[in-house]
Amino acid sequence: MAHSLSAKKRVRQNASQRAVNRWRLRAMRDALKEFNEAIVHGTAEKAQETFSKCVAVIDRSAGKGVIHSNQASRRKSRLNDRLRSKKLAKA
Repeated sequence: MAHSLSAKKRVRQNASQRAVNRWRLRAMRDALKEFNEAIVHGTAEKAQETFSKCVAVIDRSAGKGVIHSNQASRRKSRLNDRLRSKKLAKA
């Protein structure tokens, strides 16, 4: 347990920052679910629209340090592959 005032403050800061990071991660996962739903049940235009929103959320998460930048790149690449296959299946 923290004894000094600065250590106690760090404990408080870590708890609040962890809550924010969990919120950001939840928002990213929700965006991914929305994109997957659009891929499976929606049109290619709807999938493209949700893809751009999803990429923005992923970039924001990586910029804030919630996920690593390489993980963000990998996720965006995989989403883009799924979007391209959806567009090709339509054509």
